[in-house]
Amino acid sequence: MSTGDGATPGTATLGRRTPGLVPVTETMRTSERRAPEPPPAAAPEPPEPAARAMGAFWRLLGSELGLTFRRPRNLVMLAVLAMVPVVVGVALRAFGSGDDDMSGIVQDVAGNSLMLTFVSFSFLVLLLMPVAVSVVAGDSIAGEAGGGTLRYLLAAPAGRTRLLAVKYLNAAVYAYAVTAVVALSALVTGLILFPAGDVTLLSGTTISLGDGLLRIAVAVAYVGAGMAALAAVAVALSTFTEVPIGAIAGTMVLVIVCQVLRAIPELAVITPYLLPTWFTNFDAVLRAPIDMGALGEGLLAFGAYIVLFGSIAWARFSGKDITS
Repeated sequence: MSTGDGATPGTATLGRRTPGLVPVTETMRTSERRAPEPPPAAAPEPPEPAARAMGAFWRLLGSELGLTFRRPRNLVMLAVLAMVPVVVGVALRAFGSGDDDMSGIVQDVAGNSLMLTFVSFSFLVLLLMPVAVSVVAGDSIAGEAGGGTLRYLLAAPAGRTRLLAVKYLNAAVYAYAVTAVVALSALVTGLILFPAGDVTLLSGTTISLGDGLLRIAVAVAYVGAGMAALAAVAVALSTFTEVPIGAIAGTMVLVIVCQVLRAIPELAVITPYLLPTWFTNFDAVLRAPIDMGALGEGLLAFGAYIVLFGSIAWARFSGKDITS
């Protein structure tokens, strides 16, 4: 059977193309002629979570250090501590200038300027330096809680452990700053008021000026570690209160009580467990050779206090309800 235009039905059906449909063979030829598309550029890999966390940690620590060393109260404490070696040096100079039979501490300092650094540490390490460190460390957590800013710090992705570590490191850096300021002030004052040269140690051995400066550096590192251990105590107490003065006073009461206990002969058995017992072991550098055993025992005690009170602070702060 044929249609009106002379085409058979089968031929008409095969020749007619339905709109929107493309034969499979034509589609395949088109895809074969099309050039392959280049692969998409690889997206830059995001930074590792550990790297981001470390960067945030250092930024937070830098901000905390900036606040600490810009605060007038903290700067005044450093200035007061810097003045004490000057006053001690002037007093020793005036006291020993007209005395031909000098003995003891006056003779040691008058004989060489470097000895004023060790004398200043002896005066300050048991009271004034702990006060300065306690003020900064005791205010670390309690000050934020009392000011109502602690929960805002924790609202940022800082984390309690990271924030606590930053607060402690900030206090430890300030502790070393206190130690360095005292040593530098005493060294400069000694060089101005007293002669410089070979240093006679407590053991009677004479060492060069350069060796004496090296021993001062060792003493600064040791005393700074002791103050950092005290900072751990103050930070731990700071997690238990929202009143900074409470943590500061608690730390100083602890130091004073330890001093009283050390003065009682019948309690000598507990003396090695008291933190202030090890503060004065810096005089090990005045022996020939340096008494590394005494320094090592002191550093071990400082490390034990840091670990113990750091653990107490973490246990308290990590489970504490923050309401302010």
